[in-house]
Amino acid sequence: MPDIRRIDDKISVAPQIFPEELPGIAALGFTAIVNNRPDDEEPGQPSDAAMRDAAEAAGLAYTSIPITHAGFSHPQIDAMAEALDAANGPVLAYCRSGTRSCNLWALAAAKAGGSPDEITGKGAGAGYNLGGIRPMIDALSSRA
Repeated sequence: MPDIRRIDDKISVAPQIFPEELPGIAALGFTAIVNNRPDDEEPGQPSDAAMRDAAEAAGLAYTSIPITHAGFSHPQIDAMAEALDAANGPVLAYCRSGTRSCNLWALAAAKAGGSPDEITGKGAGAGYNLGGIRPMIDALSSRA
């Protein structure tokens, strides 16, 4: 089973997951998967299409929001918020290490008006230091 790190009741993040793990992930109560990896980021990683097919076969909703070295954009932040809002239960987002997924969740939470201190605290509780994006979290939160 992958290293699933719970952020709160709505979202958890993980490093790369694999198609054969999705039935077990569904059995844990997750209802949706968010893939934050671009295809071909590294050898041996399952394709987005393979992950989508396996997620749907396991009864999981699936959203792809690839985050590259170019960083985060408002459309990606909005897509994450939409995926979380559309889910009928807990969401598992993944990338290579879980960091991009946690960061994207944090930015979406801030844009929705979340408290920067609460957001960074939840990230820390899951093992992720959001200090590097704290200025973005603060800026997005003040716009909400």
